[in-house]
Amino acid sequence: MAAAMVLMSKMRGGPSIQKLLLYYPVTNACFETPSYCQYAVDYYLYREGMKWFWQQYTSSLEDRNQITASPLRAGTDCLKGFPQTMIINGQADVLRSEGEAFGEKLRCAGVEVTALRVQGTIHDFVMLNALDQTNACRIAMDASTEWLNRYTGHGCT
Repeated sequence: MAAAMVLMSKMRGGPSIQKLLLYYPVTNACFETPSYCQYAVDYYLYREGMKWFWQQYTSSLEDRNQITASPLRAGTDCLKGFPQTMIINGQADVLRSEGEAFGEKLRCAGVEVTALRVQGTIHDFVMLNALDQTNACRIAMDASTEWLNRYTGHGCT
């Protein structure tokens, strides 16, 4: 939804969005990517679970193909002018392939992208209380906080 907000902001001429931070983003209504196949079951977020989530969001294939629902389907011209972006994905996540592909597509559109794949972790690893003190969660939070602070010029005191 954050990427959709940037697209809508561009289409409507504002407001200006300066930075985009995405944790394991949903960027495409497609369930056949390498990570969807590799991590379809037994890794917290299942492929069938994502199919269910998409069904709740919209059952219309036409709606799913819209770039506001599947921003990975946007052409590079639509993605030009996106804000500096950081994308953090977990290795064992069905969404990893599409998140990484979105980063590559943004880069092809001339967007400054920082991408991080955190090894040995699952979807939602920065939100799950049980994983809060793991190295995976801490490195993702530290990296994203540093990235935001570096680009905003604000630091913690």
